Amino acid sequence: MTDLESFAARLKTLSDGRASTPRVKDGVMTLALDVGGLSAGQRDAVAAAIREGGLTVPGVTDVRIAMTAERKAMRIIAVASGKGGVGKSTLSANLAVALKRMGFSVGLVDADIYGPSQARLMNSEDRKPEARDKRLIPVDSPLGIPMLSMAHLVDPGKALAWRGPMAGNALSQLIDAEWGSAEVLIVDMPPGTGDIQLSMVQKHKPAGAVIVSTPQDLALIDARRAVSLFEQTQVQLIGLVENMAGYSCPHCGGISDPFGAGGAEAAAAQLGMDFLGRIPLAIDIRVRSDAGDPPAAGEGAAGQAFHAVAQKVADWLRA
Repeated sequence: MTDLESFAARLKTLSDGRASTPRVKDGVMTLALDVGGLSAGQRDAVAAAIREGGLTVPGVTDVRIAMTAERKAMRIIAVASGKGGVGKSTLSANLAVALKRMGFSVGLVDADIYGPSQARLMNSEDRKPEARDKRLIPVDSPLGIPMLSMAHLVDPGKALAWRGPMAGNALSQLIDAEWGSAEVLIVDMPPGTGDIQLSMVQKHKPAGAVIVSTPQDLALIDARRAVSLFEQTQVQLIGLVENMAGYSCPHCGGISDPFGAGGAEAAAAQLGMDFLGRIPLAIDIRVRSDAGDPPAAGEGAAGQAFHAVAQKVADWLRA
């Protein structure tokens, strides 16, 4: 094996398989590096490692890397629960924020036509989308994530007395918007497993689904129904998240445990699903969510919990 062939073998590890076969001419090594989905810091670190390694090859005096970001088809990730009130919307918003911080180009759709909440969670209630060629243009949230919700289209507090087909058509307009360079679209699904959910899954074909549940048995019963819906429609299940879990209380020395903990993790094992992580029942999450300041945008403990879940979703996306 030549020195160049030896380095080419090492290159697979240095670049996680993202680099092309290196070529050397007149002392200059050239190669292409796919940086799609990497943050600026990750991109620079990989490039630096490749340059350092390339310069160890005898005869190489310079390493030139052509960075590319091949645009891939946008993939939809449905965040579902089978019922309301389990924190699905909060998880969706923070998942979108965390994935963006990891380098993904992310869009966010609030598919809960009758009870939209993403505009509040993402602090974009005052924004209205425009339309071009009969397609909606998503609004930009303060954190730079393009998004759409019925809350951007109707007056605050107005009830939408729509039958199923009207709601389904409205949802399609949100998902079929002009998402530009977004490679991942997080869809905060409405609660339940009825006509709207089935129509969305069949028409838009999510690449995967994240199921959210609180730890108690009643919530897990409905979560299993959501799992069944995606299994019947052949949508891959990314995993299960336990939300509002009991947590250690640093002030009282005990455990705040109104809903318990561990139920969703046990259910994931029974269902043969990956367990993506546990989000604590913490006042900081509630306060920041009401203020339109997703914890995943910061570095606190709550933000770290969302980032841990997002990291597993990111690993699934890159697999």
